[in-house]
Amino acid sequence: MKRLIVNADDFGLTRLVSQGILDAHYCGIVTSTSLMANGEAFEEAIAMAKRAPRLSVGAHLVLTQGIPVSPAGGVPTLVDEHGRLYLTARQLLSRVITHRIRLREIEFELRAQIAKALRAGITLTHLDGHKHLHVLPGISEIVIRLAQEFGIPSVRWPMEELPLACLRDPQAGVFRQCLAGRAVSWFARRLRLKLIQAGLNYPKHFYGLSQTGLLNVERLEEIMRGLPEGTSELMCHPGYADPLLVKTGTRLLAQREIESRALMSPRTRELVISEGIQLVSYSEFACAVRWSQATGHDLEVRTAAGCD
Repeated sequence: MKRLIVNADDFGLTRLVSQGILDAHYCGIVTSTSLMANGEAFEEAIAMAKRAPRLSVGAHLVLTQGIPVSPAGGVPTLVDEHGRLYLTARQLLSRVITHRIRLREIEFELRAQIAKALRAGITLTHLDGHKHLHVLPGISEIVIRLAQEFGIPSVRWPMEELPLACLRDPQAGVFRQCLAGRAVSWFARRLRLKLIQAGLNYPKHFYGLSQTGLLNVERLEEIMRGLPEGTSELMCHPGYADPLLVKTGTRLLAQREIESRALMSPRTRELVISEGIQLVSYSEFACAVRWSQATGHDLEVRTAAGCD
């Protein structure tokens, strides 16, 4: 059985990004999303999520942009003089390694983000990181600890098998994205054992790293035709662009609308059927794992349709 979690990142970044995610859920193949607790449109995203009961919502943990959820005075090594999160993922890693960032501040902020979503009435089904920060050493241990503390069953494992052809693709931006994907995957390899030891769930296959900023109908078709047996996650970034999105500093602008159209394309939905792919949410995935653990049956023989 081929099962696919289609997870849309950046829920709550802006109202139109959240609307694009919701459209791709109702009219397309998106099954889950990841909520930014410090997003400009957090409250609107919460209201949208409560009107979409089949959309699984996780926490998209953020340390690299926006205003922290916790008081800026409590996380001085993470913020600039204006009290904003400002470090790139590379700078964050460098400063964690050289002890210029206090890990207790990272834990303080990430706990505050999770708690904010829970207080808003969201049952979080998974955790992942904006810019994949959750795979970085030092931070990954914190994320695992918080997942256990708050009873969140799953954590994204962004380990993507990148073909060498990816590095030879002539399209602008592909080479750079492939290199970024290889770097994230390198750290993710070390995350897997930690997740197993912590008893946390994760889909065994992952897609979307090398396609970030490049996902369209053709690339979506390529992924689906090559989907392996078992449970996979596809990361995507649907949405609609407007001046508020530009102000966030994201590099994904018009591309979000391209992804939205691809995820809602009749061609894509037909491919799901013809390839025998079962679309599942993170909630259904966790249910299937619980069933397999309780019965001793292999997860791969379980369909998620019967999950309550």
